[in-house]
Amino acid sequence: MVQIAPSILAADFANLGGAIRLVESAGAEVIHVDVMDGHFVPNITMGPPVVASIRKVTSLPLDVHLMIEDPDAYIQPFVDAGADWVSVHVETCPHLDRTLQLIRSLGAKPGVVLNPATSLSTLDEVLRIVDHVLVMTVNPGFGGQRFLPYTLEKVQRLRKVIQHKGLSAKIEVDGGVSLENVPDLVKSGAQILVVGSQIFGDPDPAAAVKKLKALAERSAVDPQSLA
Repeated sequence: MVQIAPSILAADFANLGGAIRLVESAGAEVIHVDVMDGHFVPNITMGPPVVASIRKVTSLPLDVHLMIEDPDAYIQPFVDAGADWVSVHVETCPHLDRTLQLIRSLGAKPGVVLNPATSLSTLDEVLRIVDHVLVMTVNPGFGGQRFLPYTLEKVQRLRKVIQHKGLSAKIEVDGGVSLENVPDLVKSGAQILVVGSQIFGDPDPAAAVKKLKALAERSAVDPQSLA
């Protein structure tokens, strides 16, 4: 099953609780939270207090994506605030295994993130200990960017690696996900679709979620056929 994960970075922050309730009622399975520090990426967003507030209005898993230079220092505060999944960038973690083990030890699901130009080979030693791999399909930092077509082939290669190794890590994609590219992403192996502008930029975000879910379901193929 393909999961839709609305990214609240694109939502109206003046009515964040209402926006989350709306997409949850429409069938969204995950809420994606982009955390940026203005150093690793050129933007600043939200911290643990926002996650704690969100936790009060939804029972959905909170997928916290740490686009920050020192993720180890903030993992526990975000888990304490209610994060269910915590994803860290390969590019920021000199001791990646230790960081992922820390996330797991705190009771959250660890994920690892790759920027568009980062090689899949950086995952060789950690794929066995992660719950999901987030493939960035834009350069991180801002919402509303255009999807980078070459990342599609990267998703395909990652799916083959995971299957060849007999692992269970899910593939998540984030950046420029839209009705136009969902079929190709799902057929390539994406299982969690992070969607921002396509949902919250729509006059009817609930309808947008339903359209994305229906399209993803129609596009889904037998994972074994991708091996």
